[in-house]
Amino acid sequence: MPGNSEFRFRNVGVLAVASIDAPVVVTSAEIDAQLSKTYQRVGLRPGLLQRLAGIQTRRWWAEGTTFADGAAMAGGKAIAESGVSVDDIGLLLNTSVSRAHLEPATAASVHDAIGLPSSCQSLDITNACLGFLNGMQLAAAMIDSGQIEYALIVNGEDARPAHQAALRRLGGQVSTSKDVIAEFATLTLGSGAVAMLLGPADRNPHAHRLVGGATRSSTSHHQLCVGDVELMRTDSKNLLKHGLELCTGLWRDAQPEFGWASGADRYVIHQISQVHTDAISAALGIDPALVPTTFPTHGNIGPASVPFTLAAEMDSLTRGAKVLLMGVGSGLNACCLELEW
Repeated sequence: MPGNSEFRFRNVGVLAVASIDAPVVVTSAEIDAQLSKTYQRVGLRPGLLQRLAGIQTRRWWAEGTTFADGAAMAGGKAIAESGVSVDDIGLLLNTSVSRAHLEPATAASVHDAIGLPSSCQSLDITNACLGFLNGMQLAAAMIDSGQIEYALIVNGEDARPAHQAALRRLGGQVSTSKDVIAEFATLTLGSGAVAMLLGPADRNPHAHRLVGGATRSSTSHHQLCVGDVELMRTDSKNLLKHGLELCTGLWRDAQPEFGWASGADRYVIHQISQVHTDAISAALGIDPALVPTTFPTHGNIGPASVPFTLAAEMDSLTRGAKVLLMGVGSGLNACCLELEW
């Protein structure tokens, strides 16, 4: 085991996973229509979002609803489904990439909206699209150490501001084909919210045990995808190349500890595009039939995408199934967590 990159949990289970759909559907055809003059001027064909990325639609929140509102709605839903009292929750982690301001932490508004007690610590933990999985790891470690009994992890993302800013820039007369390619990933983003409640497995027989996982970093590639609230530029080709290298290394190194190469019942992978899904499945020898997707209808919801996809799969999972949650985020960082359903 190199360093601390592989780990196991002693007594942690997932009690509930709840998702909230953003209600406004935005089609790729609508985005293509807004960029039709730009495509014609720079010599690009419309339809790349559907043809290459495999994304037909993505979502926006309704006017007046924020990503933090969505996170709070998902958190309240997860608490209700878990049967846990809000008074027993000792930690709230918000993992959203979306930001309305630098301070206070978004977790503070979510904590207030849900009505969590003052004894419940709240903070943001962010790591690009890997934030939710990192939040699970941190919360599980705190449960195992006895610091808390229950933890609520939430995430809300809002792609509308990024989409609108990108469309304004790309619709201008000075935009080039290179600009369109650099901001292509921005137009694949989606909006939505999700929450997960973790607690001690031995006190909750219905819980799904969080077995453990592995992490890896390759930070020499931290400039491949850089974004703020106004602009995100992505070197998609090299992000895919080096992301695959990082994931295959993690997979190989974790084999002695977890034996993941021998197979699992479901692989819930970070939802980026059809190209990325096909590439990671081929690189790791995963059966594509066991890889559920939500990106065709919801786009890439950032760190929400793995738990959001898990929430959609829950009814089809049988007790005892091995489920792998797998993600890679800008930075580059990668994580794989094992669940015994």
